Amino acid sequence: MINLLSSLSKTIHVSLIIAVLLFVGLFYQNDGFAFDTIFWSWLFRYVHVLVAIMWIGLLWYFNFVQIPNMSKIPDEQKPAIGKVIAPAALFYFRWAAALTVLSGLILALLNGYLHDAMTLSVGSGIPKHTAIGIGMWLGVIMAFNVWFVIWPNQKRALGIVECEPDIKAKSAKTAMLFSRTNTLLSLPMLLAMVMAQNLY
Repeated sequence: MINLLSSLSKTIHVSLIIAVLLFVGLFYQNDGFAFDTIFWSWLFRYVHVLVAIMWIGLLWYFNFVQIPNMSKIPDEQKPAIGKVIAPAALFYFRWAAALTVLSGLILALLNGYLHDAMTLSVGSGIPKHTAIGIGMWLGVIMAFNVWFVIWPNQKRALGIVECEPDIKAKSAKTAMLFSRTNTLLSLPMLLAMVMAQNLY
């Protein structure tokens, strides 16, 4: 067991195997599921929730843990964060953001409310679609910030892209402010998403 848990790769593979076995068990207990729109909707919702947890979890890690504690780390230890931890976290952060938006759009398409939600249900006036649409637009704005503001500025701030020291400092501040903006938007976004699923 220690050997299994000492390896992230092994841990994730076993977790995936357990999830598949659980699915198969529940599949046969229910005399099977039809592989129809409901099934694909469930599958994309599962993927959507998984990658969203990764995305928002890392967003909160940056804002609740890394950024507030950087000033407490001795200067000689900061390169470990900037050269190793932050780039790895940013890799998962930006791809989780992209997959969250993509899986959410596919999910909305499968469930037939993509256009109505993206137009905030202005034509049809369905409150559930307005709520999920608000959440979707907030998610799109946040993902845009990740890819087109935070990531380019972090590349300069972390030295992945060479630049002048004053540009590096300015980029670090810009990345932090947009990361903080996404944190600000995260609670309203999650509220709208969960309301749409449970209160309508």
